[in-house]
Amino acid sequence: MAHFGNPAQPYSSEALEWLKSYVLNRRVRTYPFRKDQYDRLVAQVFVWKWCVRRDVGKEMIKAGLATVYEAKVGAEFGNFEEKYRAAEEKAKRKRKGMWSVKGKIESPREFKTRTTKAGDGKVAK
Repeated sequence: MAHFGNPAQPYSSEALEWLKSYVLNRRVRTYPFRKDQYDRLVAQVFVWKWCVRRDVGKEMIKAGLATVYEAKVGAEFGNFEEKYRAAEEKAKRKRKGMWSVKGKIESPREFKTRTTKAGDGKVAK
């Protein structure tokens, strides 16, 4: 979503709506790993859906509404990075969500780099 004076990334509103509908009024369980360099809690999140425990992050990736996180410095994935990367590749092949757009898709890291000048928070032209 749009924040810090920068524009919203494509598919951000669709991803938020999907996430709300997926977790709203369901039992949610988090398995925290650690805090990242921005003091955000990094965790794996699950919901119970039709008697099956589902990984919310993986389901978003499968729907083509999220990508595997690419950090400037080491990211924490626990033991599920390989599964997330495989789910992303499958979503790309099936042209789900953001992958349905023709042409190159910009990763969140690329989008942030393009839209923000280093350290000043102003939108790049």
